[in-house]
Amino acid sequence: MPVNKALAEKCSATSTEKEFETMSRIGKSPVPIPEKVSVTLQGLSLTVKGPKGELSRTLPEGVTISQVENTLVVAPTSEKRQSRERHGLCRTLVANMVEGVSKGYSRQLEIVGVGSRAQVKGKTLVVNAGFSHPVEVVPPDGVSFSVQNNTNVTVSGADKELVGNEAAKIRAIRPPEPYKGKGIKYAGERILRKAGKSGKK
Repeated sequence: MPVNKALAEKCSATSTEKEFETMSRIGKSPVPIPEKVSVTLQGLSLTVKGPKGELSRTLPEGVTISQVENTLVVAPTSEKRQSRERHGLCRTLVANMVEGVSKGYSRQLEIVGVGSRAQVKGKTLVVNAGFSHPVEVVPPDGVSFSVQNNTNVTVSGADKELVGNEAAKIRAIRPPEPYKGKGIKYAGERILRKAGKSGKK
């Protein structure tokens, strides 16, 4: 066998071994099941119930999920790249579901601007953000709104994805502008400010 070919094969084998050795560290970690949370498994379909609600999801092919005592373990079905790519993702999705039904998720937003405010009517969030008409946001099932001091909005729910999407929709009503910072922003969000144009001297 030519030296160059043997060297290439050796490098390829070493690279492959390192790939398998550095599989997802997140994926390898088991997901603990808290008290008052029940889990139902049917193949790749997972349902979790807890104090904050119930969530269901079907994981993509390429991984397996099993319950070992009080933990959930996600593992790749093969050493193919697709399975290894989905390993850490699926473990994170499962962990988010378990945490969502046990503790819940929330996102806070702040409304900045004179006369801008929000209030909850029934389940609907009504936002006055400087337009000629108020904007109404109806929450999907599993998501709720609350308002403090007319300008601080909290989006809560068990599904992390839904909570994040609804918070993004509210922010999109009037994103913060860079000159005076007026608009709707996430709590703690840093707005890059621009200097306004100065008049002639």
